[in-house]
Amino acid sequence: MVGMSGPYVVRGSVSLPEAELMWRFSRSSGPGGQHVNTSDSQAELRFDLARTEALPEVWKARALQRLAGRLVDGVVTVRASEHRSQWRNRETAAVRLAALLAEATAPPPKPRRPTRIPRGINERRLREKKQRSETKRGRGRGGSGGDWG
Repeated sequence: MVGMSGPYVVRGSVSLPEAELMWRFSRSSGPGGQHVNTSDSQAELRFDLARTEALPEVWKARALQRLAGRLVDGVVTVRASEHRSQWRNRETAAVRLAALLAEATAPPPKPRRPTRIPRGINERRLREKKQRSETKRGRGRGGSGGDWG
């Protein structure tokens, strides 16, 4: 397994530049037995969202607003420690960051236009409601049988 499988596409033709990704590795608390105590397999990926030139300005503004709670000085951080291998944790962290940025830069959904309920549907609902009411009223206490007497 040589090299990374990047570039990591955010959306369309926009991808994360390898030069702007800051990596840090540490010992993972995840699976691995004794191996865990000797290798730095946890991957921490940092991306300076505030200073990047890779994203269009509109996307960057949108992402900065949506990810405001996750940012520290304009930098977004993603960690991965599920795998025993550092390489797989690097892959996971990079894919996670790309997905996070794709979601944060997505255009806002179109506003919902309220629609009116057609009169026929409303009338049918009221008619069925009245029928049901009549049926239930017909089940009143009679003099015959049952536990109510």
